[in-house]
Amino acid sequence: MNIKVKIPDYVQKVARILDKEGFACYLVGGALRDIVMNKTPHDYDLATNALPDEMLNIFPKSVSVGAKFGTVMALVQDSMGETHEVEVTTFRSESNYIDGRWPTSVKFVDSIDKDLGRRDFTINAMALDLTQLNLEGTDVEQEVEIYDPFNGLADLDNKIIRAVGTPIERFKEDGLRGFKACRLAAQLQFSIEPDTLNAIKESHSIACQVSMERIRDEFMKMLLNSSKPSIGIELMRQTGLLGIFMPELLEGVGVEQKQFHANDVYTHAIKTCDVAHDSVKLAALLHDIAKPRTDMGNGHFYGHDSQGADMAEQIMKRMKFPHTEINKVKLLIKNHMFYYPHTQGEEDRTDVDIAHWTDSAVRRFIQRVGQENIEDLFRLRMADAESNPKTSFDPKEITLLQGRISDVLHQDMALKVTDLRVKGEDLVAIGIQEGPELGAILRQLLDIVVDDPSLNTKEVLIEKAKEIQQRK
Repeated sequence: MNIKVKIPDYVQKVARILDKEGFACYLVGGALRDIVMNKTPHDYDLATNALPDEMLNIFPKSVSVGAKFGTVMALVQDSMGETHEVEVTTFRSESNYIDGRWPTSVKFVDSIDKDLGRRDFTINAMALDLTQLNLEGTDVEQEVEIYDPFNGLADLDNKIIRAVGTPIERFKEDGLRGFKACRLAAQLQFSIEPDTLNAIKESHSIACQVSMERIRDEFMKMLLNSSKPSIGIELMRQTGLLGIFMPELLEGVGVEQKQFHANDVYTHAIKTCDVAHDSVKLAALLHDIAKPRTDMGNGHFYGHDSQGADMAEQIMKRMKFPHTEINKVKLLIKNHMFYYPHTQGEEDRTDVDIAHWTDSAVRRFIQRVGQENIEDLFRLRMADAESNPKTSFDPKEITLLQGRISDVLHQDMALKVTDLRVKGEDLVAIGIQEGPELGAILRQLLDIVVDDPSLNTKEVLIEKAKEIQQRK
């Protein structure tokens, strides 16, 4: 099949150098797939029959980034003098996989056919011979022929994910491929071909051997790079992959939310994830994770926010997320049920019903959530409502609360101990011992100041500290 392509001049430069030295050079993998789909690739992977040592000699500014697998990172400049990294890998075949991931035998070969035959999916097993281009260093559009021995172009047209060759062999070689198939299906909004889908199910034991870090990375790629992550999550549920790393989500299947929701807990979770902002995708997926365990049987799930925060922490620790990300998701889930009262049809924020939250309550809300997390909490709340056609939530809650927060933030206030006008050494000077007692008194002083910012003076707080000490 002939298509028109535009290849960056720096990629053509790599091909031109290899061609001059008598070697083949093909554009392969996701970059070629993106080009065929009229998308701009993020990076360009090339394949060649040049051996790694030969490439290191051909490209003086290059680094071997995977000697065993024949990968060299060539550093080349474009026409504007900007340096780019281009991965170039020697044609290879692989065999004797261990730990559900790694081949123990990697053999360099001289055939593009053998190299494409080891790849995962037909849509990733096409090649473009870059030496057929008019390699003059320009990036003008040119008509080329795609080499497609496994009919990947047809699968792209039909929106199908299909394994190369015998599906069960591909998935037994590499347990991560099942997760990748589901991720690509969500990212491209494709379906998985039946034999390929069955092979994912049958190779479950191999998928179980993949490290949690690799599963986490593939899963988050799906959440952040798909317009509908629910497609991939549902495929992972159907194939058994979801139970490997997030079995808690499965508990929500069939758990009805009779009074306030149109869907069961699981369906609501994946729909919320679909509509959520990227910054809260994972929190959106897990925000109701504790509902099955707190189901009262009457449409109420008391304490699911607090228990859900703890469950999210366990899940994310299992998946090896950084502590900062765990703490943020935990905080968002714990606070996602906030309610800000308003009067229907009223815009006047001085209304008595609107004033149920005092300035002190707003300050405590900011203190509890953290000013840096408020926007994401609002995003989570909006996604939760948008995914539920039966919601009673009114976006005016967010608008009014944003106004109140803005007003309060313009006040001179303290939200953390370091904002107090009195320091630890000031309290030590009046006889308070350093250690737990000092910390406890500082926290009590902060509570006092959050309630009434006017009390945040050194003189007043020292007197308050003396009173606290005397009561002990």
